[in-house]
Amino acid sequence: MKKNLFDTVETYLSNGLQLITIKKETQLASLNIGVKVGAVCEEKKERGISHFIEHMLFKGTINRTNEELNAALESLGGEYNAYTDYTSTVFNTTTLNEELENSLEYLADLLQHPTFNEEHIEKERGVILAELRSSKDDVEDLSFQKINDMAFTNSPLKVDVIGKEAIVRTINKKMITNYYNKFYVPNNTVITIVSDFEHEKIIEIVERWFGAWEQKTVEKAVLEFEQNKEKFKITHRDNMEQSTVLYLYTFKDLTKKEELALRVLNHKFGESSNSILFRELREDKGLAYDIYTSMDLTTNLKSLYIYAAVAPEDVDDAIKTIDSCIERIKEEIIVFDNNTINIMKKVFKTAIASTLEDSTDLGNYILHQAMDKEELYQFTEDMERLNTIEAKDLYNVARKVLNRPTVHVLLCHKE
Repeated sequence: MKKNLFDTVETYLSNGLQLITIKKETQLASLNIGVKVGAVCEEKKERGISHFIEHMLFKGTINRTNEELNAALESLGGEYNAYTDYTSTVFNTTTLNEELENSLEYLADLLQHPTFNEEHIEKERGVILAELRSSKDDVEDLSFQKINDMAFTNSPLKVDVIGKEAIVRTINKKMITNYYNKFYVPNNTVITIVSDFEHEKIIEIVERWFGAWEQKTVEKAVLEFEQNKEKFKITHRDNMEQSTVLYLYTFKDLTKKEELALRVLNHKFGESSNSILFRELREDKGLAYDIYTSMDLTTNLKSLYIYAAVAPEDVDDAIKTIDSCIERIKEEIIVFDNNTINIMKKVFKTAIASTLEDSTDLGNYILHQAMDKEELYQFTEDMERLNTIEAKDLYNVARKVLNRPTVHVLLCHKE
């Protein structure tokens, strides 16, 4: 694969804002603005404030009321959204090319000139508390919250990005303003734009709306890797029909090749609809309807989860089956042949083609590569490296990662 799959230009404004323009033959303009602030930046007394601010930025600016700002965004005739995770807060729009400058104007206003009206803070607090209660009602969400809480002591993964109810109730305008002033600065921000405009034109427009944003020194605590605790725990809950079984592994110090081998292993182990776990737990033994793995390769937050929803009477058998699958992989009883690698190549190629063809996906991919300080064309290096992956690499990384799990079981409350 060549490194000219898309036409990119990287620019830094004088205030430190990083801009990456991607020129593509398309009728749609995809704008992504990522501020490198998320739950990892929060002190314990601030848990949930990053997410709270994401909500508040849509509640009005010094130039537009809440109603006017949201009417302006609606008038774009496309899509607009935002999300917060552990390392970033992202704002995005996908519109016709002709609406790109308006998108930049409205998001520039939203990001640079919020009012943090106290009445709106109180209203949004109620919305976020409702969101927290909703996550507690969702058995799957609750299972992940429980295992993260028991697995870690200090890791930001211990608390969901939404935060803790007791802390969300204490967040006030002063806290929001101080936190915003600390992290919402141009030199902590990355913008990616996919459109059919020339790079110079985009740079000119971005300079117009973001050039006056004041640069400041950003100080962040160094995020330390925390290994999960090897632990098994059962929690009981009322009003449940199904139980859940959840495993958590954390890992560090893998090479790029080992991470790639882990991604191949994860796809075959639990990510695909024909995975080892799917075949064993659902198709062969009928123990689970929902069974999957999920993996995060974010620096210092690297983790792999195994999730299964099972009947209460099948919990023990499900755990034995999962443990058996892991041991049979590590002992090389489960065979990985060339077909496994070849299928993964096709999966990668399909994902790449899908990303390249979708302006929104492409902009989001480039944004996160830039924020994580990774190569924009990392996928081409992965494709080349994939040709060197062999079965022994899958077995070796399984033996390196799949050890000392945290295991949580959520069961119906006992009478």
